Amino acid sequence: MSYEIKIQRTTTPKQKPEQNNLGFGNHFTDHMFIMDYTEGKGWHDPRIVPYAPLELDPSTMVLHYGQAIFEGLKAYKTQDGRILLFRPHKNMERVNISNDRMCIPQIDVDFAVEAIKSIVLVDKDWIPDAEGTSLYIRPFIIATDPFLGVRPSLTYKFMIILSPVGAYYPEGINPVKIYVESEYVRSVKGGVGFAKTIGNYAASLKAQMEAKKKGYTQVLWLDGVEKKYIEEVGTMNVFFKINGEVVTPSLEGSILPGITRQSTIELLTSWGIKVVERKISIEELYDVHAKGLLEEAFGTGTAAVISPIGEFNWNNNKILVNEGKTGELSAKIFDAITGIQSGKLEDKMKWTYEVK
Repeated sequence: MSYEIKIQRTTTPKQKPEQNNLGFGNHFTDHMFIMDYTEGKGWHDPRIVPYAPLELDPSTMVLHYGQAIFEGLKAYKTQDGRILLFRPHKNMERVNISNDRMCIPQIDVDFAVEAIKSIVLVDKDWIPDAEGTSLYIRPFIIATDPFLGVRPSLTYKFMIILSPVGAYYPEGINPVKIYVESEYVRSVKGGVGFAKTIGNYAASLKAQMEAKKKGYTQVLWLDGVEKKYIEEVGTMNVFFKINGEVVTPSLEGSILPGITRQSTIELLTSWGIKVVERKISIEELYDVHAKGLLEEAFGTGTAAVISPIGEFNWNNNKILVNEGKTGELSAKIFDAITGIQSGKLEDKMKWTYEVK
């Protein structure tokens, strides 16, 4: 599908932030991408315009019924000045999985990647090049009908905004502490856990805030029925190295199928390391730890890439993983993926997409 993207450049560029103090999601570039959908007409009028507030009717459906999805990926500047995206087509394919579940019209994957490429090129001067930094890319779609009533919207906006970022967790590649949530649930099979929709994150806030009060970085969610089986961390899929074997919870319809998760599985397989996708209970995790078989634990996600886990707290029972240190395998995966993303390592997996 072919569209012409109109570009209106800002006449009042912002001052760029210092690269050594970016944080995550604090700063936004000069432009944004917008495309509209109207029933009967389809997706139309793609454009890049100066970053600015949206004007929405108070009755806009997304504000009342939460019909919205989003994605997250990054652009990286290499040492030789190239701009690389990491598996952007996978993210845009996942957009359509989320769209289908949320009754949002499908988008053309190739065009969506072209839209990302276009806005990244317009704001390429915003891509930081300090170690560990990148340009975070947030595509999202919102329902825009001015209507009160529970039905799918007839109009939508597909938008992309950009944000120069540093490390997602202040710990960086150092292990994080994870609180295992036993009271609240985020998703169940048949729900929307596998979709990247806004309600999933709203549902996670209560537990996340309570975990932070107790000194924990994130929440590990258990299944919503038995509160027994490990699912995912709020911003990451999880992996465990148990007696030499890598185990990750299987996708059962309530877990987000992460792009970094898939990349980690493919990378480990290419190294000859067996990865098992199956149900794993929190009891089993604590049992293998007691037997000295839990060698490493780590999370995977676009924001942090690989985040080693040094401690779990389940019902006030704390366990330390690998003496609270970054594991050898976690570090190796982190170095490999970030090396490919930044162009420092040869991309034998054919994962990167050059923006030019």
